[in-house]
Amino acid sequence: MKQILYKLFEHQCLGRTEAREILQNIAQGKYSEAQVASLITVYLMRNITVEELCGFRDALLEMRVPVQLDDFAPIDIVGTGGDGKNTFNISTASCFTVAGAGFPVVKHGNYGATSVSGASNVMEQHGVKFTNNNDLLRRSMEQCNIAYLHAPLFNPAMKAVAPVRKALGVRTFFNMLGPLVNPALPKYQLLGVYNLPLLRLYSYTYQESSTKFAVVHSLDGYDEISLTTEFKVATSNNEKIYTPESIGLSRCTESDLDGGNTPEDAARIFDNILNNKATKAQINAVVANSAFAINVMHPAKSIPECIALAKESLESGSAKATFKKFIELNS
Repeated sequence: MKQILYKLFEHQCLGRTEAREILQNIAQGKYSEAQVASLITVYLMRNITVEELCGFRDALLEMRVPVQLDDFAPIDIVGTGGDGKNTFNISTASCFTVAGAGFPVVKHGNYGATSVSGASNVMEQHGVKFTNNNDLLRRSMEQCNIAYLHAPLFNPAMKAVAPVRKALGVRTFFNMLGPLVNPALPKYQLLGVYNLPLLRLYSYTYQESSTKFAVVHSLDGYDEISLTTEFKVATSNNEKIYTPESIGLSRCTESDLDGGNTPEDAARIFDNILNNKATKAQINAVVANSAFAINVMHPAKSIPECIALAKESLESGSAKATFKKFIELNS
């Protein structure tokens, strides 16, 4: 590790294979906590490269608990977190909206780190029991179009760095890996990021894989389509800036999207959305993210068509019924 650190301190970058081997060694406990902390600190001082990120991702995916859900050709809808906006669970609500519209979803999530409530918090508030049993996950996919993968059950290698990450108490490159290491390797992904450099980094990283993707960023710093301002969407084909008005939805304010002060607050908002009883701003944010997710899976469908499908899922009660069935199967 000493040679690796000297190399990094001299502003050199790791190759993909080298990065992969380093993360494997970290997971196997071959380096001290001080050495791991030093490595992490390097990436607080400079941006991670695509090669390094891909190498770290390769290592985690090789060490994951595998999930065989390929035949469903699902999508994951996820944000990086770290935008400091404390929004309600927009991506999680979008997952059930998309599933309710008839499209397969494999949601990879965890407890909230930078907001009051992460996807796993919402799941637990409703009595969901997390599992990595492939048969149970397949049953959930077959009967309600969605399975939930609680990240710690599938990425045991991350346990090795948990004490160091907790001691440092700052966002590290491990936070960036979360959206890239869904153990089901979903065919499609909608990823929200909190700044433009990350949008480009993830776009380049996805292009190194077979994933069909869209990376979204609201220009005022949200890691999702917030409808508070213009937002950029990057795919393998192009980058485009949209306004809320250009997709037929109203602008909203930051306070409209607040997730509250407790996981219970966030769960209440989540329930209101799936019951189609939330505010217009809350519903629209979920509809917008759901629509762009559907568009990733079916690019021949126009955004207005995708918005109509998302609205129908909520207004018809299909999203609510999907969540109810999901709870029955996973509690």
